[in-house]
Amino acid sequence: MSQLVQISGSLLVLAGFVLSQRGVLDARSPRYLLANLAGSSILAAEALVLRQWGFLLLEGVWAAVSAASLLSLLRTARR
Repeated sequence: MSQLVQISGSLLVLAGFVLSQRGVLDARSPRYLLANLAGSSILAAEALVLRQWGFLLLEGVWAAVSAASLLSLLRTARR
């Protein structure tokens, strides 16, 4: 089950990255940021459970930056 969770989280992050590189998604778009937030949050939670501190740091920061960027985007859109 753990491998399925890791693969799912990884696919979300990678899908956003690939689509951004292909010009399908803008790196500041809500879809891109949501994919990164969801994927990195899944991976961070898995890293926490498995006590993989370096991986937790990477994915935790990735999730935090994605969340902050998404909130900033939403605030700007409301103005």
